[in-house]
Amino acid sequence: MRKPRDFDAELKALEARARELRTRKVQQLGELVIATGADALAPEELAGALSVLADTTDAAKREAWAKRGAAMFRGGSRRPAATDGGDYGGAETKPGRTQPPSSGPGAA
Repeated sequence: MRKPRDFDAELKALEARARELRTRKVQQLGELVIATGADALAPEELAGALSVLADTTDAAKREAWAKRGAAMFRGGSRRPAATDGGDYGGAETKPGRTQPPSSGPGAA
């Protein structure tokens, strides 16, 4: 005679695995934000930039961004100079933007 399956235990195990995968994804996204230097942006700026990226359907821009990201993962510069004159859609630095307190005048 076959042993009956414990559906409750299997469901709990699947839920735990899904929770573990979501936690890992969030951690990896946070590490990506830090690795790209985007952690220096205000959360609103980062959310806005990501929103524009997600809404972009221009295949050429997306491919350019993918190449730039692949170069970063290969150990290239985080912000390579745009020698091809292409617009990568990145946020420009605002001239009046304040620096973090640790990098301002009088910092130790």
